[in-house]
Parts: sequence; structure tokens; C-alpha cells
Amino acid sequence: MDRETPADTSITATMADSPARATPAAPVVVSVCITCKTPEGAVVGPDMFAAVTTAFGALDGSIMVRPVQCLSVCKRPATVAVSSADGYTFLFGDLETASGAAALTSFVQSYRKSDYGLVAWRERAEVLRKGMIARVPPLGWSPDDGRPPK
Repeated sequence: MDRETPADTSITATMADSPARATPAAPVVVSVCITCKTPEGAVVGPDMFAAVTTAFGALDGSIMVRPVQCLSVCKRPATVAVSSADGYTFLFGDLETASGAAALTSFVQSYRKSDYGLVAWRERAEVLRKGMIARVPPLGWSPDDGRPPK
């Protein structure tokens, strides 16, 4: 799990061979499901998209907020994914419009500064800890040796 840093010296030795910082390349993509509905049938996706877009304000090109038709997590609306070309992908659900948008802005700032976008558990807002659905490693990750992606 990502909650603790491993104390295994073999991993530490391997990590010493990798670059000091491997922050995700721009842009960081925030994908907001605009078809999310509550169990009662209320469509909440467009409101979440508007709140996230507003929360990020004037985008500088290093963050792209985009609407998507479905993230297939219909039982946990509203759903948002944060990803980059060479970083981890995070999928969050059960987000309320205002608190979710605020938590995502803080998360994305940490994501941009973290190795491969891997934001430590303790740095995530409570709403994102509870709403965590998936954490997918970057495509360049090596499952055979466990080293960070190159």
C-alpha cells in the first residue's frame, strides 16, 4: 500500500539509481464524469465539472480539466480521474461538488510535485482518502523489478 514507505534496503538501493525527481510531465489531466447520477437519478456530473473548472481558475496549460462521458463508477458519483502521460492515475468517487473540487485542487498541486504523481496518503484530503477507487501505475512501470518507471 502507499500509506507507508518501505524500509527494505534493497528497494532503497535500487531507488538510489533512479533520478532524484521524476515529476509528471505536463499536462496533468483532470477528467470529470459529466454523466454521473445520484441513486435518486439527479445528474451531478455537470455541476462537478463546473466546480472543478472554477476551482482551477485560469489554467496555465499545465493542468487540463476535461469532461468525459463515463468513468464506469456509477455507484460512486461524482467521479473524477487525475492522470498524466508518465504519472500515476488516480480515480476518486463519492465527491461532493464544493469539497471535492477544493480537495482536487490541493491534490493536483501535490501531484505535480511528487515523483510520478504518487501523492502520499497523508497528503490527500480526507474526502479523497475515503473516495479512493483506484491508483494505476504509469505505463512505464516495470512489474518485474519493482523499480520506478524510467
